[in-house]
Amino acid sequence: MDNYKMVAKTLFGFEEILAKELLQLGAQHVEQGVRMVSFVGDKGFMYKANLALRTALKILKPVKEFRVYNEQSLYKGIQSIDWSDYITVNNSFVIDATVNSERFNHSQFVALKAKDAIVDQFRDNTGKRPDIDKDFPDLRINVHIFDELCTVSLDSSGRSLHHRGYRTATNIAPINEVLAAGMLLLSGWDGHGDFLDPMCGSGTILAEAAMIACNIPANINRKEFAFEKWNDWDNDLFDSITESLLKKVKEFHYTITGYDKAPSAVAKAKDNIKNANLEEYVQIHQENFFDTGKQTQGPLHMVFNPPYGERLDVDLERFYREIGDTFKQGYPNTQAWFITANLEALKYVGLKPSRKIKLFNGKLEARLVKYDIYEGSKRAKFNSSINE
Repeated sequence: MDNYKMVAKTLFGFEEILAKELLQLGAQHVEQGVRMVSFVGDKGFMYKANLALRTALKILKPVKEFRVYNEQSLYKGIQSIDWSDYITVNNSFVIDATVNSERFNHSQFVALKAKDAIVDQFRDNTGKRPDIDKDFPDLRINVHIFDELCTVSLDSSGRSLHHRGYRTATNIAPINEVLAAGMLLLSGWDGHGDFLDPMCGSGTILAEAAMIACNIPANINRKEFAFEKWNDWDNDLFDSITESLLKKVKEFHYTITGYDKAPSAVAKAKDNIKNANLEEYVQIHQENFFDTGKQTQGPLHMVFNPPYGERLDVDLERFYREIGDTFKQGYPNTQAWFITANLEALKYVGLKPSRKIKLFNGKLEARLVKYDIYEGSKRAKFNSSINE
């Protein structure tokens, strides 16, 4: 099978962990960019990347690059591709355009011009034209213009890969599945210990934590990928790739626990964990985190997404102070990570974070922060390690 270059799109701040994921999966010529990582692989690897990557939003297969200076050069460049290699007049397509250029400033205009070029090519050659279908197209085309360089790609994923397929019930402010998985990987979560999400909402972080711990492919519950409608779709190859990934699923010998004080959130989280077939790994309880303490003997890994005051109405000063107090009083020997877009609120935690990583939750600039909570004081921990 022929190898070719592909591009995996991701969120800001996840480029390095996505590159690491690709290398572990067996990709060649892995190179990081901004919100993307390029790599080389064959058709089977494209299937594998869509199934297994936790921090990728889309896998694109570039088909042509050319320079664009105006709408005529864009039109000619799109027409220089033989689109009958990918669709017929009886198929439908849609174009997603992203533009970062002084010459072009409207992505919708670029998408419209590209659509005209494809439709005109079919009309000139056959007298008929394929349809546009924004929801369920047979081919999804990505046009990316950066300065004067236009890259035309086939979108092998379809809907963004954060649509894992297990989450049917959500709460007010659900976290994107790719963001949840990336936070977990940045936090060093590898399944070697007990895990807690103390404000679990609809259970996304719990599901992603369990899949990482057991090495379950991220998109195993997804109903479809765009490449299943391509001319060269190979069902047998896809089945064998899926089977080989599932053979690498491993046992998990610790606990993954979620708390939420809202009964509705607990019910939704349980539904989503059931949909993901992860019930044997995840326990969810109706608890107010501020009334709890550490339940396990060994080290605890905690990752969560507390309210920022954006969509949920809370007294932020009191709320974040209670987070810090609960850490100190109830959770010794814990590595606690959480994401917040309210940087002011961090002051009230009353503990100094040992790490701060810039991320975005949707359009909100956020920080993923880490707190190391020791048994007793930090000094006592330091002294005991010296005396050992």
